[in-house]
Amino acid sequence: MSGKNTVLKAFKLAGTKGGEISVSKIEEPYGPKSDPVVSIGISLKAGSEEPDWKAHIPYENLDELITALQEAKAQK
Repeated sequence: MSGKNTVLKAFKLAGTKGGEISVSKIEEPYGPKSDPVVSIGISLKAGSEEPDWKAHIPYENLDELITALQEAKAQK
């Protein structure tokens, strides 16, 4: 990954002492002229340089992802 990473939001990961979920915009994630993505990172320890897990979501898929997350929330 080579692009600029801008953290949009970070919040506590429930069920952990210092874990965090971060949502970032990454520009040119796969090299010059690659489309930006939203990165969702999960860190088990606060202040980690790199998340333990991350997913890159193309902006074109955000509406579908939001719908799926809302459906998952409704089934709780």
